[in-house]
Amino acid sequence: MAKTYRMNAGTRVINRVFHTMTRLGLGKGYRYNLTVRGRKSGRLYSTPVDVMSAGDERWLVAAYGVSEWVRNARAAGEVGLSRGGRSRTLGVVELGPEESVPVLRQYWREVPVTRAYFDVTADSTDEEFAAEVARHPVFRLVPPA
Repeated sequence: MAKTYRMNAGTRVINRVFHTMTRLGLGKGYRYNLTVRGRKSGRLYSTPVDVMSAGDERWLVAAYGVSEWVRNARAAGEVGLSRGGRSRTLGVVELGPEESVPVLRQYWREVPVTRAYFDVTADSTDEEFAAEVARHPVFRLVPPA
């Protein structure tokens, strides 16, 4: 059974550290600060995320589940990504289970700190990875509409 992500004082501190490091361009190259408009409040919210890439394609994976940034991104249809002083707005397109499998496999391999939140292993089938999409949505990043 996969762990469930819980926001608490410790995770807030860790997120703040990663947010600051990413703003300065430090840390893993796949880490960005995501900014998205709240679907109810209209306020801008920001959180560190990991962006997967292959060739010219880039994706966001909701490693910790269907969180507020996921709900807000679905509603807004776009997100802001920033790292090291550079920012850009991108559209998001949520992928289906089959399309998500290679991205989830890549994410699982490249970001080992989040593996405990997934119910798959390196030996899991494509069907098992596809089943994870309900708990870990994947979004393709596209030019803004």
